[in-house]
Amino acid sequence: MNTLKRVHGYIAEFETARDVYHAAEKVRDAGFKDWDVHSPFPIHGLDGAMGLKKSSLSWYVFIGGATGTLAAFLLQFVTQVLIYPTFVQDKPANLGTLPAFFPVMFELTVLFSAFTALFGSMILNRLPRWNHPLFASEQFERFSDDAFFLCIEARDPQFSKDETLKMLKNIGGKSIELIEDDI
Repeated sequence: MNTLKRVHGYIAEFETARDVYHAAEKVRDAGFKDWDVHSPFPIHGLDGAMGLKKSSLSWYVFIGGATGTLAAFLLQFVTQVLIYPTFVQDKPANLGTLPAFFPVMFELTVLFSAFTALFGSMILNRLPRWNHPLFASEQFERFSDDAFFLCIEARDPQFSKDETLKMLKNIGGKSIELIEDDI
């Protein structure tokens, strides 16, 4: 069976965390946007070397939590004060009963924040993706054991098969492999 392939990008192996860190700085300075570093452990300062900014997920979680707080307040206030006033021990049915609403407001704030964090991170990370083209590479299997890889994706506007390969060789990449994906 003849399957069509499209280029996903290049991966290059580096010997040490320091090598991949400095390579990341050079790739960032070259203007690439769609690329990543894969390492068996976190490398201190790599986010800065890659030029990554703070994630927007915290804003989404804040908005989700605020929505939960507002939903809980409206649900309780409208039902217990406006539609069907509930008088308990001759206490008034007005905004003065707000402290009674706090437990439900807290719980819905946490619930909406948690769901927003879960689904927001999945969307921002483009998940679920059942199979990634890098999994087809035999050398990439080592990234979680003892190898450091830098992957430049073909969807990057700066990507050129020849120029990107030359740049990866110049910055010290070893075992450079072209990764292809089935269409």
